[in-house]
Amino acid sequence: MSAQDLTATSKAVVLEYMNALVEGDLTALRPYFGSDSTWTLAGDLPLSRTWTGPDEILGEFVPAMIARLVPESMEFEFEGLIGEGDRVLAEWNTRGLARSGGRYDQHCLAVFTVRDGRIAAVREYFDTLHAQTVVFA
Repeated sequence: MSAQDLTATSKAVVLEYMNALVEGDLTALRPYFGSDSTWTLAGDLPLSRTWTGPDEILGEFVPAMIARLVPESMEFEFEGLIGEGDRVLAEWNTRGLARSGGRYDQHCLAVFTVRDGRIAAVREYFDTLHAQTVVFA
């Protein structure tokens, strides 16, 4: 596969994933992860660590984050992708009302690594101080 084809394929996988996320279809996200896929949340939040496999990523990490927000208030706004080879940078905004009452307005960046049509690894970055103050207060 050429470098251009690899980039296009990787970007397509992440774009499909982001579209499912924006639509709120969390069950549709599971097939994008293999048993050894990882999601690393940078920083020192209570959820900051590396999560492995769809059961941890979608069964523990995502629900633990969503549990701190009012589900009906959550919005995801996709900003775009930049890709090279099997690595894709995705940019999006997450907004919602924290159960603590504060307004959560977070700009997120994540580096996705795609292999064999699935997400192999993600490293997510955002304003951890804002998250700590609003969501984990």
